[in-house]
Parts: sequence; C-alpha cells; structure tokens
Amino acid sequence: MHFWQAFVSTFSLIFLAELGDKTQLAVLLLAAQGRPLWGVFLGSASALVLSSLLGVLLGGTLTRYLPPFYLQKGAGVAFVVIGLLLFWGKT
Repeated sequence: MHFWQAFVSTFSLIFLAELGDKTQLAVLLLAAQGRPLWGVFLGSASALVLSSLLGVLLGGTLTRYLPPFYLQKGAGVAFVVIGLLLFWGKT
C-alpha cells in the first residue's frame, strides 16, 4: 500500500473512532477546568502519539509470529470483552 493511502485511511479511521470517546471527554474536561489550553493539547497529543507508536511497534512485532487473521480476531474479542466490562461497570 502506498504511504499516502495508508496515511489517509489510518487518519480517517482513527479520527472517526476517537470522536466522542473517553479520551476526548477527558481532554474536554481538563480544558474546561481552566488549565492552560496548549498544555492540555500538547499533553493529550503526545499521549496519543506514544500510544499509537506502541501499537504500531507491537503490531509489527506480532505479525512476525501470528497471521493477521488471528490478530484481527483477537482484537475483535478484546473489544467485546472491554465493552462487556464497561457495560457491567468492572472498569
């Protein structure tokens, strides 16, 4: 896949997935508390960049040992489990 195709598809997917999630709400609350806006922005942006870097590195490493099919199924199961835990108030 071409670099820019990967960039645009990844940006679009992550941007849409992050809208209205807990991270965005936490950032909104931090900014609403009167904290310095640039500090909140740079802190949250840095955290998202670092977590994305860890995901890319882990995904790149795991594909050496597991086929993408298993990674997709495992990610799907993890999302369901996390959703159920959130639903039942366990997290």
